[in-house]
Amino acid sequence: MSTPAIEVCNLTVAYRQRTAVHHLNTRFDGGGMYALCGPNGAGKSTLLKAVMRLQRCQTGEVRWHGLCRADIAYLPQQSDIDRSQPMSVFELAALGLWYETGFFGGVSAAQRERVQAALTRVNMADFAANMIGDLSNGQFQRVLLARMLVQNAKFLLLDEPFNAVDAKTTRALLNVLQEEHRNGRAVIAVLHDYEQVRAHFPHTLLIAREKVGEGNTRDVLCDALLQRANALAQAGEDGAWCPDN
Repeated sequence: MSTPAIEVCNLTVAYRQRTAVHHLNTRFDGGGMYALCGPNGAGKSTLLKAVMRLQRCQTGEVRWHGLCRADIAYLPQQSDIDRSQPMSVFELAALGLWYETGFFGGVSAAQRERVQAALTRVNMADFAANMIGDLSNGQFQRVLLARMLVQNAKFLLLDEPFNAVDAKTTRALLNVLQEEHRNGRAVIAVLHDYEQVRAHFPHTLLIAREKVGEGNTRDVLCDALLQRANALAQAGEDGAWCPDN
C-alpha cells in the first residue's frame, strides 16, 4: 500500500449490551482531512477510541496499514483529562515525546526546542512555566494540540477539539490543523458545527451508530442524510436499535 491508512472493518462496539457502533466499514487515508459527524450519542467518540485501539470490539477490527502506534496522535475530550496534576505547560506538551524518551528518559536540547516550537505555534510559549491547572479551557486546548504536534505523528485524531473554547482559539487551532494537513498529515476530528465542517473539512463520515454517508462533505451533509442520521439516532434512544451484534 503506497500511503499509510486506517481501515475499519465490520466494526461493532457495545456498552452493557447497548450498541454504540454497528457493523461499520470505512477507511481513512494518509494526508486526508476528515470530519466525523453525527447526532449526540451516534458513536463518534467510540469510533475514534476504537481507531486508537483503546476500545474493545464485539465484531470486526481496525487495521493500521503502514503505521505503528507512535504514528497516531490522539486528543481526547477535555472532560477525559485530569487537570489537577501538578504539571507545567512545558511538561504537558513534552509528553508528546513519550514514544522517543519513555517514562524516565531525559529530554535533549533538540527535543526541548521542538516542544518550545510547538508551544509557539499555538501561542502558548509565554506560558511554558505556568501550571496547567491555572489555564482557561482555550489555553489548555492549545497546549494539548502542542503535545500532538510534538509527537510528529502521521495521523492526528481529535475528539471535539473546539468544544468549550472561544472563537479566537477555534480559529487558531483550525489554522494549525490546516497547516498540518498541507504538510501531509491526516486529520480526523469529531465535530458538531456543520458550517465549520463545510468550510474546512473536504471529507466527512456521517454516522448514527451505523454509517449514514461518507465522501465529499458537500454531498454528505445534505438534508436527506442528516434527517436519516437523526432518525436512526432517535430509534436507538427508543430502544428500537437492532440487537444483532
